[in-house]
Amino acid sequence: MQGKRVRIRAKGKIFEGIVMPSFTDCLVLKLDNGYNVGFKDYEILEVLEEKIIEFPKPKIEKRKELPNVMIISTGGTIASKVDYRTGAVTSQFTAEEIVGEVPELMNVCNVDAKLLYNILSENMKPNNWIELAREVYRAIKKGFEGIIITHGTDTMHYTASALAFMLSTPVPVVFTGAQRSSDRPSSDSAMNVFCSAVTATSDLGEVVVVMHGTTSDDYCLIHRGVKVRKCHTSRRDAFKTVNYVPLGKVHYPSGKIELIEERFRRGERELELRDRLEEKCTLIKFYPGMSPEILEFYYERGYRGFVLEGTGLGHVSTDWIETIKKISDDCLIVMTSQCLWGRICCRVYDTGRYLLKAGVVEGEDMLPEVALVKVMWLLGNYDLETAKRLVRVNLVGEITQSTRFT
Repeated sequence: MQGKRVRIRAKGKIFEGIVMPSFTDCLVLKLDNGYNVGFKDYEILEVLEEKIIEFPKPKIEKRKELPNVMIISTGGTIASKVDYRTGAVTSQFTAEEIVGEVPELMNVCNVDAKLLYNILSENMKPNNWIELAREVYRAIKKGFEGIIITHGTDTMHYTASALAFMLSTPVPVVFTGAQRSSDRPSSDSAMNVFCSAVTATSDLGEVVVVMHGTTSDDYCLIHRGVKVRKCHTSRRDAFKTVNYVPLGKVHYPSGKIELIEERFRRGERELELRDRLEEKCTLIKFYPGMSPEILEFYYERGYRGFVLEGTGLGHVSTDWIETIKKISDDCLIVMTSQCLWGRICCRVYDTGRYLLKAGVVEGEDMLPEVALVKVMWLLGNYDLETAKRLVRVNLVGEITQSTRFT
C-alpha cells in the first residue's frame, strides 16, 4: 500500500492521505495538511489512486566547480521522525536521507555524508566529543573545504565548545540541528541545513552553530561555538549569542551571507588536534543555603576541576570559603555567573575578595557550560598551574575584553 492514496475509517472518523513508509505495524498517512498520523486500528474504505508514488533514495551528484563539504550526522531531532507507537520523536533518518530532503544543497556544494552516531544529544558524552573531533580532523585532512555536523539541540553548545578547544581548524566547522522534526510542516531542519552549507563554504575558519534567527523562515544566524546557548525549549530561534554578537547571517532562500570582521577566517589557522579531556570535572549551580559539602563529595572522588555557577558578579555563600581554601591548591576552581549576560568581577564585594584569596579563578564573561568544557580541556592537556593561568586567557573567542550584546 505504500505510496497509494487511501480513504480509511479510524476512531469513528474518515481520513484521507498517502500511505507513508512505516517502521511499525501501524498505518502511517500523510494528510493533506502536511501532518503524518499513525493508526493501529483502521478500516480501508477505498483506494483513491492506484498509481504507486515512489519514495526513491536520494542520489547525490557531484559538480567539479563546487566546493566539497562533509556532513557528519550524530542524530537528534534534525534526524528524527515521529514514532507512531508512542507519539514521541525517535531517530530514524540516515545522513544520506537528510541530504536528500534538502535538494538546494546541490547548488551550494558537493556533499559527502557519514552517519557517525544516531543518538539524542542528552546521550552525548565526552568520549563522543573526542571521536567526533577526530572524525572532523580526518575529513579536513582529506581535503573537505567545510564540515557540517547535525546534532541534537539540547547539548549542541557543549559539543561545539568541545570541538572549538580540541580542534584548530582552517575551514568552517558548522553545527546545526532542528527544534522540530523534519516530517512536520513547521520543521526548521531544511532551512538550517541549507544555511549551514552556505556557511560551510564561506570565509570562516572556526567552529560555529547555525540556527534560525527568528521564528520565521527568513534568515539563520551564525553563532561562535563558544559564545552560544540554547535559550528556549521549543522556539525555532532558541539559540542566542551571549556576551558577543553573532558572527554573521545567512538569508533564506537567497543564500546571501553577511559576516562580521572580527572572526577567524578561512586558512588563518593551521589544522591541529588536541583531543585529551579530563572528565573528572563538574559544574555546580549555587543556591541559597547550599552546603559546601558538595565540593568535598566530588573532591574525595578524585575531581580536580570545578566550575561554580555563582550569583551576580560571582558569589557563593561565605561558608564555602574555608572548603574552597582547603582544596584549591590541588584543584582548578572557576567562578561563572547564573546571570549569563555580563562578566565576573569578584573585587566589588567582600565575599568576592575572600573567594579570590581562597583560590577561585574568575571566569570572565564565559558561559558556565563553556567554562566547564574549557576546564576539562585545560586539565587534559596542561599541568594545574598552567591550566589556572590559561583559564583567563582568550584562546578561541570564549572571552571578550569588552562584553558585547546582540
